[in-house]
Amino acid sequence: MSEVTIVELSPQLVLGMRKTGSYREIPIMFSRICEFAFSKNIQITAYPAFLCHEITVEEVQKADEEGSADIEVIFPISEFFETAEDEEIQVYELPGGKMAKIVHKGPYEQCTPTYERLFSWIKENGKRIVGPIREVYLNDPREVQPEEILTEIYAPLD
Repeated sequence: MSEVTIVELSPQLVLGMRKTGSYREIPIMFSRICEFAFSKNIQITAYPAFLCHEITVEEVQKADEEGSADIEVIFPISEFFETAEDEEIQVYELPGGKMAKIVHKGPYEQCTPTYERLFSWIKENGKRIVGPIREVYLNDPREVQPEEILTEIYAPLD
């Protein structure tokens, strides 16, 4: 299992979408952003990410069951593109900062032990999560075996 490290992330220009719903909508949201980027000829520059605004495992489970999860998905892009205020997909700067980072290898649905290790490390080191946790997807589950899926998990710290 991966070790927890502290990294400093730079702010990043992204094409993103945020809505309330259940986590099973994440792949649909990623597809919509890709279609939007393709239709506007916007260059995606790095891996997609999901930002989880619920902090604890319990909050995540409850929000997903109720369909009240605060879901945000993004793709980094190379340059600013003007979007209408009422469009569901927006261009904005994702803040950077100090993050605790851990890598999960394997199926997404088996990441609980990785999260537990991250949360334990944060508590043991007297740190506090100060924003949404990010999952960055380093490969495509349609192209690799489930046990080869790689996900970087970042927790912003104070």
